[in-house]
Amino acid sequence: MRRSGEAPTPSPSTSQTVSGHPPATSDRSDWATLRRLFPYLWQYKWRVMAALTFMVGAKVANVGVPVLLKNLIDTMTPKPDMAQALLIVPIGLLLAYGLLRFSTALFGELRELIFAKATEGTARQIALEVFGHLHALSLRFHLERQTGGMTRDIERGTRGVHSLISMSLYSIVPTLIELVLVLTILGVKFDSLFVWITVAALVLYIGFTVTVTEWRTQFRKTMNELDSMAQSRAVDSLLNYETVKYFNNEEFEARRYDASLDRYRKAAIKSQRTLSMLNTGQQLLIAVSLVLMLWRATSGVVEGRMTLGDLVMVNAFMIQLYIPLNFLGVIYREIKQSLTDLDKMFVLMEKEREVRDAPGAQPLAGADSTIRFEDVSFAYEPARPILKHVSFEIPAGKTVAVVGPSGSGKSTLARLLYRFYDVQQGRITIGGEDIREVTQSSVRRAIGIVPQDTVLFNDTVEYNIAYGRPGASREEVEAAARAARIHDFISATPKGYETTVGERGLKLSGGEKQRVAIARTLLKNPPIVIFDEATSALDSANERAIQSELKSAAQDKTTLVIAHRLSTVVDAHEILVLESGVIVERGTHAELLARQGRYAQMWALQKSEAVPLL
Repeated sequence: MRRSGEAPTPSPSTSQTVSGHPPATSDRSDWATLRRLFPYLWQYKWRVMAALTFMVGAKVANVGVPVLLKNLIDTMTPKPDMAQALLIVPIGLLLAYGLLRFSTALFGELRELIFAKATEGTARQIALEVFGHLHALSLRFHLERQTGGMTRDIERGTRGVHSLISMSLYSIVPTLIELVLVLTILGVKFDSLFVWITVAALVLYIGFTVTVTEWRTQFRKTMNELDSMAQSRAVDSLLNYETVKYFNNEEFEARRYDASLDRYRKAAIKSQRTLSMLNTGQQLLIAVSLVLMLWRATSGVVEGRMTLGDLVMVNAFMIQLYIPLNFLGVIYREIKQSLTDLDKMFVLMEKEREVRDAPGAQPLAGADSTIRFEDVSFAYEPARPILKHVSFEIPAGKTVAVVGPSGSGKSTLARLLYRFYDVQQGRITIGGEDIREVTQSSVRRAIGIVPQDTVLFNDTVEYNIAYGRPGASREEVEAAARAARIHDFISATPKGYETTVGERGLKLSGGEKQRVAIARTLLKNPPIVIFDEATSALDSANERAIQSELKSAAQDKTTLVIAHRLSTVVDAHEILVLESGVIVERGTHAELLARQGRYAQMWALQKSEAVPLL
C-alpha cells in the first residue's frame, strides 16, 4: 500500500526544467481550469447524475454497516429469553450485513461503469481538439516547438482528466458524503461533543496535510529533476555510444552518471524525511482524535448512556473516515498536478493561429493553375527580411526554376505558396485568386511537393507512398513507384511493399527516401508541383535516371523547381536567380549563359567542380 503523501516518482520525461521545454503556463486559477473542463463533462450530465446517485447509494450502504454492527452487538448482549433472539434476529442482521457489504461494492462498480464513458469521452474529445488545433497552427510554431515537451503536455493533460475525475469523484466527493452522514448520525444519536471532536480533528488533519504537502513539494520537484537529469545523461551517453568509444571515455561517462545519481540520492533522502514527518504527524492526529472519541464513548457506556454497540459503531465510523483521509497527501498533490497538466493542455488549445481562413472563404476554383507572385516581401523576423519585392509568374503548364545560394529565400517561396505563412506585402495568386481569400485546404490539395528533407512515417513503404492519395489501390501505388524508379528496390526486399521504413524513414538511404517522396507526389497527381531540391539526396546516376520521370511528372503541370544543381533546371521555361531575397536575373538557360552574369558564373563553378580529379 502506498504511504500517505507519496505518489510514484514521475518518469524522467515529466520534468519541466531538465527537459528544456519551457512549461506552458497561464494565469488561470484552479477553479478557472475546472470551469474550462466542465462543458466537456457536462455533455454527459445524465451519466454524471447517475454516477452521483450510485455514489450516494454506496456511501449510505457503507455507513449502514457500522449501524448494523451496533444492532448486532446490542442484540447479542446477554439478556432474558436469549435463545429465541439468537435463532431469529442475528440471522436477519447477518444477512443484512452481507447485503450492505455487497451493495457498497455493487454501487461502486455501477458508478465506475456508468461514468467510464463520460471520463473516456471527455479525455478523447479534449485530446482530439488539441491534436486538430496543433495541425492548424502555423509552421512557425512547429519550428519553434520542442516535440518531446509538447507531446508530454498532451499526454499528461489527457491523463490529468482521468486523474482529476478519479480523485475528485471517487475519493473527495465520497469522503465528503460519508462525513456528512456520519456527523449527522453522531449529532442526532449522541451529544454534540462527538461532532465537535470529529470536526476539529478533521480540520487539523486536513490543514496539517495540505501545509506540509505544499512545503515538501519543492523537495519532490528537486528529486524528480535530478532523477530526470541522471536518466538524460545516461540516455545521451548511450545514444552517443560510438563517440564515447572513439575517445575512450567510458570511465568519464560513468563518473558523470554517478555524480548525478549521488545528487538524486541525497535529494531522495531529504524527501523521505519530509514524508516520514508528514506520516507521523497524520498518525498522531488520528490517534489523538480516536482516543478522544473512544474516551467519550466508553464514558457513555460506563454511565449507561451508550451501549457496547454504540462504542463499536463510533470506532467503525472513525476508521472508515480516516482510511481515505490517510491518503489525503497523495490525493491533494495528484489533483493539483492534474489541474496544472490540464491547464498546460488548455494553453496549447488556446495558442493563436497565425494563418487562418478568411471569414466566408471558398475553395480554390482550380480551373486555371497559373501562379503569380506580385511584389511579395516577407520576413520570418522583422529585423531579417528574406524576400524583397519579388514578382514573377508561372504560366499554367509551364516550369519555372529558382536557383541561388543557400539562404537566398528559395524554399521560402514554396512555404508561402503552401500558405504555411502569410506574406507581409504583396500577394500570391493561383488562377487570379489571392490564396489568402480561399481555404487553405483547397490550396494545399492543388499542390504536390517533393521537399528537400524527406521525412517518412514509421510505417510500410506502401503506406508512405499511398499517403499522397489515401485509398489508392496497390496497382496505383506500384505505378507511382515505377515512375519514381524505386519499384525494383522495393520488390527486392523480403517484405516488399510491406517493408517498414523505421522512425522518420531511417531504415532507408537518403536517395531511397527521396524516391518514395517523389512517388508519393506522383500518386497525388496535383495540377501544381513543387520540386524543392528534389534530387539533392541522389547520386549522379540516379539523378540522371530520374530526371526524365520528373519531366514526365511535370508535363502539363504548373511546376516550381527550387534547385542548387543547375544541371537539373536547364530545360525550365524560365530560370530565376535569387540572391538575398531579390531576383537578380531571369531568363532561359541559354539566355542567362549568354549574359555572362551571375548565373553563368554559378554554371561555370559547378561545371568545374563536376570534373573528376585525376
